[in-house]
Amino acid sequence: MKCPDCRFDNRGGVKFCEECGAELELKCPKCKAKIPLRRKFCGECGFKLPEPSEIPSIDYSEPQSYPPKFIADKILTSRSSIKRERKLVAVLFADVAN
Repeated sequence: MKCPDCRFDNRGGVKFCEECGAELELKCPKCKAKIPLRRKFCGECGFKLPEPSEIPSIDYSEPQSYPPKFIADKILTSRSSIKRERKLVAVLFADVAN
């Protein structure tokens, strides 16, 4: 089952993402029963569940909006080791038209 937060492909039958810890079950708004993802109706009370919302668009002006949470957490927790790392990189900027 793919995690809706980080898109990690989890084993079957797990209730939390094995990569980021996100819950892989929904709760019915009517009876509060746990429901697996991608279901249209509650298996306990038959309540029609709302359609899943589309993935929000990426806002490139806000850098914290596009790395997945588990990557941002990893960067923030290992910030001291990242500061000491130096790498030689080559960068190419190109403006292509037609």
